[in-house]
Amino acid sequence: MNPKRSLARIITSKTRLKLLRLFFSRPKESFYVREAVSLTGEEINSVRRELENLKQAGILEDERRGNRLFYSLNPYHPLYENFLELFAKIEGLGGEIIKNRSRLGELKLVLFSGHFVYWEDNQTEVDFLVVGKVVLPELGKLVIAEEKRRGREINYAVMDVEEFRLRKRNQDPFLLNIILNNPVVILGNKREIRKI
Repeated sequence: MNPKRSLARIITSKTRLKLLRLFFSRPKESFYVREAVSLTGEEINSVRRELENLKQAGILEDERRGNRLFYSLNPYHPLYENFLELFAKIEGLGGEIIKNRSRLGELKLVLFSGHFVYWEDNQTEVDFLVVGKVVLPELGKLVIAEEKRRGREINYAVMDVEEFRLRKRNQDPFLLNIILNNPVVILGNKREIRKI
């Protein structure tokens, strides 16, 4: 199942979906109308209408700067974190991992840390964990592309299923820190964390 196609069937306004993808793939940025038009490739009237719809829904906020009206995400909206988690599976590194899963090896579980999904600066932690038989050069290519997009180094850990089981059984602090800090599951599901 392709998550991008699924979402396009749920959110039927093509312009609204493109705007949500833009904002949630760059959550710390704000955009003015013509910039959003350029980045989405949609008509200006359609973009204006959907920006206003998203503002009325409370997902976006606006702020006037000079003669331009800038829109940005409202981090206090009740669905803000849910949308960030959803788009982490569709855009950027998460989307690329799902799309290229067969080239990456036999992946059982991919967990993104909360600070990575929520775009918080925290260089001391691991940004994501991959469990399974991984083709490291292929994963490395995806990570390099995401590092360019985010403008920072990405820290990640890879382990096979046996190492994951052993470290989980021994309550390894490194692994527990990842598992207990509400990771976002990109591949697999939370039940598999307990099962493996």
